[in-house]
Amino acid sequence: MAEPDTPAPHPGARIVKIELDEPRGLRRTPMAEAERATAIHDLLAGNAFTLPGHDNGPYYLRIATDGHRLILRLRNAERVELPEIALSLMPLRRLIHDYFLICSSYGMAHTGGDRNRLESIDMARRGLHDEGATILRRGLSAHAEIDHATARSLFTLACVLQIGRVQPW
Repeated sequence: MAEPDTPAPHPGARIVKIELDEPRGLRRTPMAEAERATAIHDLLAGNAFTLPGHDNGPYYLRIATDGHRLILRLRNAERVELPEIALSLMPLRRLIHDYFLICSSYGMAHTGGDRNRLESIDMARRGLHDEGATILRRGLSAHAEIDHATARSLFTLACVLQIGRVQPW
């Protein structure tokens, strides 16, 4: 179940630029690339993000993974580095695995033209996004205040960053 959104405490409390720390030459499927592009677009189009105890943004965000950790590197409007946020991906590992399976199933159903199956798979994908967003939001709560839509986009980007990486889970 989605957590209720909280209003942004300040109009500038948002991410205005996002970069992914990705390996050079990484090739994604068209669907994975579309997921990445949509998540970045949605995040920049509307997000609520603030760091309690720091200025109210806007923020510049660089997302990376390091082993089983999601790393959020932030800078403020003056480009001053803010404290790095590192979260364990372990609470999300099952969801990330399932997300890749669902994306694969969606691709196969899309190729086969099975409209009913596509709708069912898309509902499952949305449910995974909501669950992942809730876990991610809870993990970030000690460091940042974000809304549910922002958490959904960040979950997608965390999944995208796992493409092509060996996952010894």
